[in-house]
Amino acid sequence: MSAILTGKIREGRGRSAARAARRADLLPGVLYGMQDNVSFTIVEKDLKKILHAGGKNTLIDLQIEGDTKGRKVVLKDYQTHPLKANWRHVDFLEVDESKKIHVQVPVILVGKSPGEKMGGMINHILHDLEVECLPSNILSSIEIDMTKIVLGQVLHVSELEFPSTVDVLTPLDSAVVGVMEEKAKVEETAEEEGAEEAAVEVKDAKDGKEKAEGESKK
Repeated sequence: MSAILTGKIREGRGRSAARAARRADLLPGVLYGMQDNVSFTIVEKDLKKILHAGGKNTLIDLQIEGDTKGRKVVLKDYQTHPLKANWRHVDFLEVDESKKIHVQVPVILVGKSPGEKMGGMINHILHDLEVECLPSNILSSIEIDMTKIVLGQVLHVSELEFPSTVDVLTPLDSAVVGVMEEKAKVEETAEEEGAEEAAVEVKDAKDGKEKAEGESKK
């Protein structure tokens, strides 16, 4: 089931038209259709409400006033304001519901690893996975139960469970998340080893100097 988002055809093109839309509290956007492209405006909070509920891969029924076609779309890209929470522009991609599409699915870590209680540190390596599926089978996210990940363990893509309707494109041997020894402990060990090496070098230099002085006295 898709979410419904309404908009209007955007009059004019270029930066001036986009600025005019933003002054009217509207978000300018472009729909990259299968046969044509459409410039439009939407209400930003309406889009964010949909994405908050279903995730960035939500299948959207985009109904644009002035556009005679019914469009099934997914979010393609967006631009944010450098200083504000507002979006400046959004792009949608029209999809054919009978054809598979390539999407990125976010990886969500759920719960706390027992390794953290032992001083371990979470290393979240892959934040998104590449998959291919029909638009109606797009995953909103992939959740990993961290309560089952122990200290020193690294979870790979091959160990995750996916629906049969989804083809995984990310290499199966790719590491997704691990629970490692705390960085501070690693650095402390390295510092101790460095101090020991420095002490040995000082001792060797002192011994060499004493030997040279003894030979000169002879």
